[in-house]
Amino acid sequence: MTITTTMPPALAQRLAQAIETPRLLLEPMSEQHASAFFGPLQSDEALYRWISMDRPKSLEALRTHWRRIEQSGRISPCQGFAWPAWALRRKADGQYLGRVDAEITPGLEASNFGYYLFSPHWGQGYASEAARAATQALAQRGVQRLVATVTVGNGASARVLQKAGFAFTRILPGNDCVGGVAVDDEEYVKELASEGP
Repeated sequence: MTITTTMPPALAQRLAQAIETPRLLLEPMSEQHASAFFGPLQSDEALYRWISMDRPKSLEALRTHWRRIEQSGRISPCQGFAWPAWALRRKADGQYLGRVDAEITPGLEASNFGYYLFSPHWGQGYASEAARAATQALAQRGVQRLVATVTVGNGASARVLQKAGFAFTRILPGNDCVGGVAVDDEEYVKELASEGP
């Protein structure tokens, strides 16, 4: 049995293709999205209560970061992971609401599935709609298992994962750092092998 340790470029591109839901377009993230995301990523204090992501230093830095991901064929620098990432765009008015992304191994496991929505769009079902659509699309594209983590106490995000079919597996003590403080994470897993084509 041969174990693949590098991500085939064609597979990485297929994993990152656009996804559509009744209310949303999940567009492959690119530098063109930077201008719509920069302002909210700077000012949305509520967003950073639960995630360890740093604010972008500048609009150009954000463009450069997303340009590199796009130009890499959506593959990590070590060639080990595919990095599909989607900008969530509301169909009704074209507003960008947030992002869904994953790190996918050559063995077709999403070792880190995540998402964020800007806080003005919380509580409207968009995160659940996007998470369900992304997991279904990844299953159809061959991904067999998804793993996600949520900061302990973030019940809304945990409910999004549960609605998308993830099951709680364990607490990961000190797994992340939010606002300079070590935090425990809840781990959730979704097995997809039976949902594939």
